[in-house]
Amino acid sequence: MRCLILLTLSVVAFAQTAAVTAEIGKTTVYEGLALSPNGKLLYVAENVAHSVAVVDIEKSSVIQRLQTDLYPYGIAVSRDGAAYVSAWGANTISVFRPKQDGQLEDAGRILVGRHPSALALDPSGFRLFVTLASADEVAIVDTRQRRVLSRLRTSPPGAPPEGTTPNAVALSEDKSRLFVAEADSNAVSVFELSAQSSGDRARRGHDRLLGRIPTDWYPTSVLWRRDQLLILTGKGRGSGPNPLGPRPSSPIEHPTQYTLGQTNGTLRIMPSAPTFAELDGLTRRVQKANGWSQANRASAYPHFKHVIYIIKENRTYDQIFGDVAEGDGDPNLVFFGREITPNHHALAKRFGVFDRFFVNAEVSSQGHMWSTAAYVTDYVEKTIPSSYSNRRGEDDEGDVDLPSTGFLWDLALKKHVSFRDYGEWFIQPGKARSKGALDRYISHDYPAFDMTIPDQRRADVWISELRAFIAKGAMPQLQVLHLPGDHTAGGRAGLCTPRACVADNDIALGRIVEALSHSPFWCDTVIFVLEDDAQDGPDHVDSHRAAFLAISAYNRPETYHRFLNTTDVVAAMEDILHLGRLSQYDYFSRPLTDIFAKVPNLTPYDAVPPTYSIDERNPSTGDAAKQSAKLDLNSPDRIDDAFFNEILWKMVKGDRIMPPTRTLAPVQLLQLAQ
Repeated sequence: MRCLILLTLSVVAFAQTAAVTAEIGKTTVYEGLALSPNGKLLYVAENVAHSVAVVDIEKSSVIQRLQTDLYPYGIAVSRDGAAYVSAWGANTISVFRPKQDGQLEDAGRILVGRHPSALALDPSGFRLFVTLASADEVAIVDTRQRRVLSRLRTSPPGAPPEGTTPNAVALSEDKSRLFVAEADSNAVSVFELSAQSSGDRARRGHDRLLGRIPTDWYPTSVLWRRDQLLILTGKGRGSGPNPLGPRPSSPIEHPTQYTLGQTNGTLRIMPSAPTFAELDGLTRRVQKANGWSQANRASAYPHFKHVIYIIKENRTYDQIFGDVAEGDGDPNLVFFGREITPNHHALAKRFGVFDRFFVNAEVSSQGHMWSTAAYVTDYVEKTIPSSYSNRRGEDDEGDVDLPSTGFLWDLALKKHVSFRDYGEWFIQPGKARSKGALDRYISHDYPAFDMTIPDQRRADVWISELRAFIAKGAMPQLQVLHLPGDHTAGGRAGLCTPRACVADNDIALGRIVEALSHSPFWCDTVIFVLEDDAQDGPDHVDSHRAAFLAISAYNRPETYHRFLNTTDVVAAMEDILHLGRLSQYDYFSRPLTDIFAKVPNLTPYDAVPPTYSIDERNPSTGDAAKQSAKLDLNSPDRIDDAFFNEILWKMVKGDRIMPPTRTLAPVQLLQLAQ
């Protein structure tokens, strides 16, 4: 523990040295840290620069820099001074050996598997344990032979090889046990090691999973010291209600009261290793919490031939539906109620109210992944702070951020299910972001995210293509639409006001449903409408609760109070179109069969005309215009969300003060202490 504290202090001192910081540059993001055997040098993984820096601690200066493969992450140093650096964005471990002067020289690469991250060396330096987070594996490397000896699997039996996310590892002093932090299982798995894997010829055990220990949300580091297990988590005790937001009259102008501000890390200490009996009970708790005991089988849905999947931007349930009497809403938190969103309300009244739908994501960089891949890699989860602070590039190099099993459209193409994309993962005409083989399936007339373009134009394009499908007598079986207008443009001068943006989004949705319901495809099509995340608003139940609609001839005007989340919806689409599964999240999902009737009601839906002007524009002057000019609205959510929420509140609610905060992030406590 003392070594850990000293190492932390060393890197803080290093990072605060002006000369070193200037030499490294503004875009460097530090990841792994390790000390040389004599304690005089600090090795720093420069994640964005794809290099490792060698720092003289006494002089606080970088004395050497060596290139690694993409996105170096973990560093482990053996007693003889050899340094091993994982390439998070590749499949290699970079090996550096010490020279006589103490500096390092490149000694080649070891192939270990996709996206290696955290590392642990045994005391001899002959065994290197490497977590492969997006592959649910730990690779065990013989450092002398430079090859993988064996692999430990962390996936539950029968599940896809993605979803536990092993991302940290620790070895017991006697080398008999390996502790692996499984970020997405909220657990630490305990493995017994064989003689070969441990490097101890006297060992009589086998490579096998002994059990799991439950943790707080998203464990990211694990340390074994003197029969104590220390577990660090990235999201801690989770989220809760957030009827929050900064008080305009408060000296703290922009506290982080959105969902990321609630996910604060924790450190748990287990004073001793659990006995076999204790471990058995702990393992059952992990299995129950993750729903691993649920039998995975395709659920029986109405005879749908087509799925239309509409992904919107960032609204909570209370912001839209807080005024719906049938649901559990707080009318005091409504931003865009019935007068702004008459179609959302009419669709909920006719096709069902879902007041316990929760998004899996905190922000959009996760949200679009969860919505289309049913999984988010540890890279995406861990780089959100640096991405939001503009310390990373606009685009990720290679496939570092991609899930190993792909996206919904990858499943569709494998199963020969016809597919059409309208704006999702699409940057500009003729160019698809590298999220699978998309380009030939994109509607290039459909505008990508751009708050200068109203959702009416997106609806126009989709309805025009629908007419062509009707004429042809065939429509793509899976259609994914990004309908982003409810993101709003804040107070950006000359763009739609928040009310007008959301009203435009509302009538666009109503027109799409109307056009479909008057078509021959209405009888065998289901529409799912959800928010990619819920970061831009308050909710009295939880910061992850969001607006959701399921629309078809088989839906009924019921109110559903049972739990439902993003990956449950993804699984429903997979079952309807017989696509299979992407990750453990959709594999162990909850079916949606109970929301559909056995007999369809083919009455068409007629869109409700807007009751609020969709042409209303923000003034060119004023506080909102000045503040919004600072926001980057060229892509979803490259903004300070608490700041953005305050602008929206002032514009929609005027001088009315937002409710006081109940939960403070550490950064807020520091601000208050100043």
